Amino acid sequence: MRSGDDREGFFGGAPGPGDDRAPAEAVIAEGLRGARPEEVPGRLCAALVDLLPVSGASVCLRSEGLPVRISASDDAASYLAELQATVGEGPGMLAARLGATVLACDLTAGHDTQRWPVFAHQATAAGVAAVYALPLGVDALCVGTLELYRGTPGELTERQLRTARRAAWLLTEALVTLPWKENAERGDEPWVCGLAADHDEINQAVGMIMAQLGADAADALDRLRGHAFVLGRTVLDVARDVVARRTRFDGDL
Repeated sequence: MRSGDDREGFFGGAPGPGDDRAPAEAVIAEGLRGARPEEVPGRLCAALVDLLPVSGASVCLRSEGLPVRISASDDAASYLAELQATVGEGPGMLAARLGATVLACDLTAGHDTQRWPVFAHQATAAGVAAVYALPLGVDALCVGTLELYRGTPGELTERQLRTARRAAWLLTEALVTLPWKENAERGDEPWVCGLAADHDEINQAVGMIMAQLGADAADALDRLRGHAFVLGRTVLDVARDVVARRTRFDGDL
């Protein structure tokens, strides 16, 4: 199977002959009916699992050092998003850096295993053989990624990619436009911050490791990632232990 980076832009071209955008958009529109802004990522993930030949979907925000998962269709999709944050590589992280769609159509062999050897090994061990990552953003600004997973190798058709890009556009609207405008008037914290609350624990853990080791933020995050990888756990799991003072990095109990 071919695998590669799609650099045609965030949302692709115009519909082609036989395009099924209307039925797909009808399913997406029904899934979003009555949704509050904070519900949009989760509902879109669920709709895409119904519409496309994928078994899971997740939404991550781009952040310094690691992606921040804000929604996932199930525990497996959540784990795959956290896995990339833990090992520091993967299709989603590359899509966020390039601002382009990255298609890893076969993590079991070939080019994809060479690009992300650690992620590919861990992902296939978890039953995932393909990942399709689409950037969320406008023009050159990438604010996050929509990531789709499935258990068998294979490509998405151009029609299926158009459906995924349409969902990415709707997610971009929710993440970039809705939260700030709606909550600013009330003086409340933006809703997206609530969805990304787990990231606060990681930041707190990194700060504690910095204090324990006298290290900078990048080194502290690397130590956190390395410790999680050796233990076969996620960065978030280990961060929670650090914050709860069950784990230290300076050798003290």
